[in-house]
Amino acid sequence: MRIGLAVGDVRGPSTLDAVVDQVRVAADAGFATAWSSQALGWDALTTIAVAGATVTDIAVGTAVVPVPQRHPMMLAGQALTVQAAVTGRLTLGVGAGIGAMVSGMFGLPTDRPVQRMREYLTVLGPLLRGESVDYRGETVTVVGAVTVPGSAPAPSVLVAAMGPRMVRLAGELADGTATWMTGPKALGEHIVPAITKAAANAGKPAPRVVAGLPVCVTDTADDVRARIAEQFALAAQVPEYRATLDREGVTGPEDVAVVGSETEVARALSRFHDAGVTEFMAAPYGTADEQNRTVDLLAELAR
Repeated sequence: MRIGLAVGDVRGPSTLDAVVDQVRVAADAGFATAWSSQALGWDALTTIAVAGATVTDIAVGTAVVPVPQRHPMMLAGQALTVQAAVTGRLTLGVGAGIGAMVSGMFGLPTDRPVQRMREYLTVLGPLLRGESVDYRGETVTVVGAVTVPGSAPAPSVLVAAMGPRMVRLAGELADGTATWMTGPKALGEHIVPAITKAAANAGKPAPRVVAGLPVCVTDTADDVRARIAEQFALAAQVPEYRATLDREGVTGPEDVAVVGSETEVARALSRFHDAGVTEFMAAPYGTADEQNRTVDLLAELAR
């Protein structure tokens, strides 16, 4: 199991220079990938393009970019632009988005999320390969092609998938999945077997499974978990995460976050390896000192 490092907003408010520094630290320490998430601040793909063009010796990825706000041709053009900027090192993670935010903030429909994602992936793959598309589906129409010189190869595509149908879809039409706030039990008993079977049935290679969680190496675990519970309270309430937390048998994100001493964190990461995770996306959590201590341990484990 490889270890990647989350950069940017998920670790707290950051300037663009600070994000570039985080990517540079990740590269120098030997992490597999620097991952940027789309929240309500920095644009994930633009940020990773700037950082990845500056720091050239690490893979970069998004985990993830919600797609309801982005037509497939527009996202393909942006992703291929980033792929050219980072010389072929991009993994494009996409997701259906949190329904309450998609509808409440953007006024967009959230019905039939699996059907919408199926149609989206059906056209996104060919667009990323530079192929012409003529598709008129129930939820999206795409006619045309996107051409970005220097963007080959097409970026690998991961889908944020936790529910059974979305997991199967990720195995069938994408290269794998990227999860957030999902523990080793849900991964090992539900997600990994289902996506692996779906990929095999579709005649595809074994899927990538990227599991993302807050990580904090600390001597005050109870305090850190209380802070995580407050900061990520939404994850315990929305259906997308609530179902996965229930499969794990826990109350909230504080119970799946990786928190504790160096020994405890290392032991926790081994459980994700045993669950079949191919890359762990660690989001260092806490104060600057807590994050530095966390990165030091993770770098040692990554080596």
